[in-house]
Amino acid sequence: MKIGFVGVGAMAKAIIQGLLKAQIGPASDILVHSAHQANYEPYAQKYGLTPIASNQELVSQSDLVVLAVVPQQLEAVMKEIADSLTTKKALISIVSGVSLQRLEELSSYDQPILRTLPNINAEYGQGMTAVVANSNLNGSLLSQAKTVFTATGTIIDLPEEQFPVFSAISGSAVAYIDYFIDVLSRAGVKYGLNKQIATQIAAQTTLGSANSLIESKDTPANLIDQVCSPGGDTIAGLLAMEQNGLLNAVIKGIDATIEKSTGNNKTI
Repeated sequence: MKIGFVGVGAMAKAIIQGLLKAQIGPASDILVHSAHQANYEPYAQKYGLTPIASNQELVSQSDLVVLAVVPQQLEAVMKEIADSLTTKKALISIVSGVSLQRLEELSSYDQPILRTLPNINAEYGQGMTAVVANSNLNGSLLSQAKTVFTATGTIIDLPEEQFPVFSAISGSAVAYIDYFIDVLSRAGVKYGLNKQIATQIAAQTTLGSANSLIESKDTPANLIDQVCSPGGDTIAGLLAMEQNGLLNAVIKGIDATIEKSTGNNKTI
């Protein structure tokens, strides 16, 4: 299965690295092209990918086509590749804010399309990706298209109207969670740990807590209660965080993220 990437920016590279780590096929079966030859050719050479000289040629040679350009470039790129697309290959979009309807308008109303919203953790096989398919994409071709993201993490089927919320609590939240880990590590430094050790402790604790929540299939509230003994230091810390506005700050942060996304990057 040859997977072609139209565009080789940060998110495309994260997915490619995740695919390479997952070893779902030879590295040479990943085809790449972008507007910047000095970017994609050395990258392809470094990892054994196949550089392609044009977008049209890349689409013709690929079984799955991953559209990984910025929204401002989308219309021009789609004019280049529309004639090379066929109903036998899926077009996979990771372009932020572009609806299935718009993708159909720019390609064909018969084109099988998967709209996705991945996050940067795909590079390490820990990605979280929202997906939605149009009516033309089904059966084995849909399963094949989803493989790109199941190989690099977890996927969830969501309606398009919920993509902005997903983006806030999955895409943008990668930075928010890293910020929280950094805050925990700085607290450790305050009390005598060096930053590297404090960061390692905070990061592993965050990872372990997330895995425990997923594996237990329990609610966060119940797991919190298991740690908070009556009159203990954990409940004292939680109450202090709440009194200082942690809950409100997080909600306000998500509100701002969604407002910015839906205001400046409306689905087209």
